[in-house]
Amino acid sequence: MSRGGRDKDRSEPERRCIVTGETGPKSGLVRFVVGPDDMVYPDVAEKLPGRGIYVTASRAALEKAVAKRIFSKGAKRQVGVPDGLIAMVEAALLRRVQDTLAMARKAGKAVTGYEKVKTALYCEDIRVLLQASDGSERGKGKLSTPEGGKWIGFLTADELGLAFARDRVIHAAVAAGTLAERIVEEAARLQGIRHDGGKPAAEKEIGNA
Repeated sequence: MSRGGRDKDRSEPERRCIVTGETGPKSGLVRFVVGPDDMVYPDVAEKLPGRGIYVTASRAALEKAVAKRIFSKGAKRQVGVPDGLIAMVEAALLRRVQDTLAMARKAGKAVTGYEKVKTALYCEDIRVLLQASDGSERGKGKLSTPEGGKWIGFLTADELGLAFARDRVIHAAVAAGTLAERIVEEAARLQGIRHDGGKPAAEKEIGNA
């Protein structure tokens, strides 16, 4: 199982983390690039030009990269780190999750609301069940993760709401497909950055059936 929350695909490109020295699929790392001002910036979409510097998607790894000035080692020259870099990464990854959920909604691959999610879990090929961290535990306990699917439970109702163009969302489900896979991968990276460095995200609030 990769850090991105899915079985490792041998054809998936791998990169080496500058902090741990371990090599793994890019889906479990965060890419950084050095800007013209010799400052390091996150490139979570992996679209910015320049040589990529990769760090495992965990808060502990990022904190160490900043504290020990490991980015300079990865860049092979002295580079600066902007204030609030970890917060920048977290915000960018949250937007990735929300944007992908919005795409799933517009494509008719995602539903929200207790009754709609309950029906979808019984009648459709659902791969991801999302439930707000601040939702009622009693209500959330009435829905089960689909067999062979994933459960994501660390996003707040407000954060899920933004993805679905609503004020708040407690329950959501995403049908099988590429978008569902992307949501799991991006959510795993985000959870890794939000967590303080204990268990991997896939063992905490992004779970298996």
